[in-house]
Amino acid sequence: MPTTPAPNAARRSERSRRAIFDAALALVGEVGYPRLTIEGIAARAGVGKQTIYRWWPSKAAVLLDAFTEGVESYGEGLPDTGDLAADLKHVLRATCDEFNAPAFQAPYRALAAAGAADEQLSRDFVARLMEPGFAVYAARLRAAQEAGEIDPDADLRIVTEMLLSPFSQRWLMRTGELTHAYTDTLVDLVLRAVRTRD
Repeated sequence: MPTTPAPNAARRSERSRRAIFDAALALVGEVGYPRLTIEGIAARAGVGKQTIYRWWPSKAAVLLDAFTEGVESYGEGLPDTGDLAADLKHVLRATCDEFNAPAFQAPYRALAAAGAADEQLSRDFVARLMEPGFAVYAARLRAAQEAGEIDPDADLRIVTEMLLSPFSQRWLMRTGELTHAYTDTLVDLVLRAVRTRD
């Protein structure tokens, strides 16, 4: 007599995890972070809230995992066409478009706000999302420095922050629109400050 195959627990867990992530990302956009709850995520995902608590300690932890899983990896790093300004402008324009997308804005803003009151969440957010980005910018700048395009004494971490921190501040605090014209100007100003002088 044929036997019924046992349910695949790993596959079931992965389906539940995916449903939880999808629910968290959808709900934070619909109701905002303050009104986002574990109960709401569980109901939307079709799982018990104990399933969520078994895997994550808080709604912020769920959202961090959901968001960082969906963010593209930096792969091989920034392009290197030999034109540093053009490469940086190309990447920052793409980042501008991403930050202006509603699906990206809601979870990122929620995590930034939650991190202000939760030191460990903030550290995790920086380590998993921000530091990999800083590293690929620093690597491209290092190549330019080695090619003699950037002052050999320039601190590349600070140069990277000069590019990315004003961008983040403008977006997070809504001090102005994020546009391609803005990011192009940012690149021009930063490179003017750190270019090798003749």
